[in-house]
Amino acid sequence: MEFKDYYQTLGVARDATADEIKKAFRRLARKYHPDVSKEADAESKMKEVNEAYTVLSDPEKRAAYDQLGQRGFQGGSEFTPPPGWDANFEFSGRGYNGAQSADFSDFFAELFGRQMGGERHSHQRMRGEDHHAKIMLDLEDSYHGTTRSLTLRMPKLDNRGQVVFAEHTLNVRIPKGVHAGQVIRLAGQGGPGHTAEAAGDLYLEVQFKPHARYRIDNKDIYITLPVAPWEAALGATVQVPIPDGAVDVRIPENSHGGRKLRLKGRGIPSATPGDLYLVLEIVLPPATTSKAREFYQSMAQELAFNPRQHFGG
Repeated sequence: MEFKDYYQTLGVARDATADEIKKAFRRLARKYHPDVSKEADAESKMKEVNEAYTVLSDPEKRAAYDQLGQRGFQGGSEFTPPPGWDANFEFSGRGYNGAQSADFSDFFAELFGRQMGGERHSHQRMRGEDHHAKIMLDLEDSYHGTTRSLTLRMPKLDNRGQVVFAEHTLNVRIPKGVHAGQVIRLAGQGGPGHTAEAAGDLYLEVQFKPHARYRIDNKDIYITLPVAPWEAALGATVQVPIPDGAVDVRIPENSHGGRKLRLKGRGIPSATPGDLYLVLEIVLPPATTSKAREFYQSMAQELAFNPRQHFGG
């Protein structure tokens, strides 16, 4: 997917004010509007301009988009959103409306298409807006449950039309067994209500931080388990660290690299817990000493093993 440079599309600087962005949009709209433009690609250009303006005219979307820009992405470059790129941004209830998806690119939909919120029903108009944010947790938080102090940033415009952040910190109880994609609701922690009406709610979408040891797939956990050749060939019992402690695991004899050993119910805990899979990786000792080289030469002579015999010929 291609990264889109919305500032370049509108022809404005990255520190452009809200008024400068609006003026640039109006100028380009007069140039490319299909009803008046004589440009051959006016319709597609107008869609690009509309998309860029939709993002840069909204303080919340612009702040999140700028966060990506700080990572060095450039227009036209291959792009995949980094994990947690929009974490701890607090968005108001006027999030992306999925009904507009046909008008915007895959890039836009990837960034903003999964925001919660949207249009508010008429009977809710006096109640405060619901807010939402994505939070990144450690996998271990799901195994034990905990309370986390989270600082959220709410983008808004200052009196010069520049995006600034209002920060606030919450102590949030993380329930045991929480999984990626689950939403934690904090009643009354959203936008303030009008007059005597109740405040909106704050919805926190849970995602997990990338982990050096574990890979998470829904409620299942995968661990790459290094084993020595003799452990794989002869079988062995090894101790393996897992998110809630450590377990002794029996490696069956004649195991091969890539074999999966399943520990039922040791994944993310819940009413129906996930499983934990150990994926075997056979690690060869380095032949960096004369003794090690002699050992490998002995194996080559005595085992008569050809790992490519299935090639034929």
